[in-house]
This record gives sequence, structure tokens and C-alpha cells, in this order.
Amino acid sequence: MQKCFKEWNAVIEALGVGKQSILIRKYRTNVKEFLLYPTVSYALKDNYLDAFQEKHKDFISNNSLPKTKDDDVEIKYFASVDKIEDVSPSKASSMSKYCVWNKEHIKRYLQNKKGYVWLLRVHELEKPVFAYAKRAAITFADLNKDVSLKNSSPVLSDQDFEIFRSEIKI
Repeated sequence: MQKCFKEWNAVIEALGVGKQSILIRKYRTNVKEFLLYPTVSYALKDNYLDAFQEKHKDFISNNSLPKTKDDDVEIKYFASVDKIEDVSPSKASSMSKYCVWNKEHIKRYLQNKKGYVWLLRVHELEKPVFAYAKRAAITFADLNKDVSLKNSSPVLSDQDFEIFRSEIKI
């Protein structure tokens, strides 16, 4: 697989350890599976921690930057889209209980417009890979190499994922 989705490294790590299984976006996607490609520009802002819930700030601070090797970044996870649901701005901000972002950040991000909750099934690669994304759009890109998904394992067990899916009610 070469298709990747660019996201803040701290959010990718939250997905990778099961702290969240959703992304909140301004748009849908037709891409069903993608590698999670860590970005860092958000962490260069002095106040970047303000976007996150207080209870997650230590985790976020410790996971703000990915490992790198020259121009390559470490890729450890891929995700498949289980479901995408349209949500009102108020419903979207109530999703903060299912992610590391706080309500204020979600509201600012969506600018009082409807959002889309992506329910993701996240898998950890058997071995992390160092690669870089070819120049492309802001969110999706292709890597400079093919990454094997063989022997990857789900971050949440089937049972835990089903419990989460029924709890989130989207």
C-alpha cells in the first residue's frame, strides 16, 4: 500500500493505542484504506496543546513528533474506514468524549458547519516503516515506497471495536 492520510502525529498515536477510533473532518472520503502519515507542523505553534483535552495533554506532549530518519518519517499504522456519518456542529463537538481534541478545537475547526465523523478500524503494522510522502494534496498522498500490511494487527480487539461502534451511535 502506498496511499496515506496525513494527520497530526499525536492524533495518529492516539489512534494507534486505542485512545480514539474516530476522526472529525469537514469532508467525506472515498478512500477505504490508508496508511497514517504523521505530520508535525501543528507542533511548531506555541499553543498547539490548547487544541487537546486537559486529560490527554501529557500523552500529546510526549507524542507530538514522529521518529524520523533523514527526510523519512516512521509509519506504524494503517486504517480502514468502517463508516462515515454526517454530524451537526453540536453533535460533532460532543464527539470530544471519543477523541483527544477538545470541544473548542472541534468548533473552531468546523467553523459552525456540519462535519463528518470517520469511524476507523486501526491496525498496527508488523514492523514500522520509514518513508516520505510524495508531493500531493494536503490530506492524501502516496508514499515513495510500497508498505506491506501483512501480519498487521488491529489496535482494538473485534469485541472492543464492536462495543465502541455501538457506544458512539453514529
